[in-house]
Amino acid sequence: MAMASHAPDRFLRLNTVLDRTGLSRATLYRKIQAGTFPKQVKLAERCCGWRESAVEEWLRNPMFYEVND
Repeated sequence: MAMASHAPDRFLRLNTVLDRTGLSRATLYRKIQAGTFPKQVKLAERCCGWRESAVEEWLRNPMFYEVND
């Protein structure tokens, strides 16, 4: 039986997302509101993160990215 070759999806915290995308905090949240950046996932009461796969997808084509609910 073959094992999956991909690593499990990780969650990225805000500072990591800002570093990877080059966006400011205000721009990031404005893009989330507009549906042009992936939404964050609540991880705990006062903690959220973004799926690494979703951020990577956005990085591949940021001009035409849309959130599909």
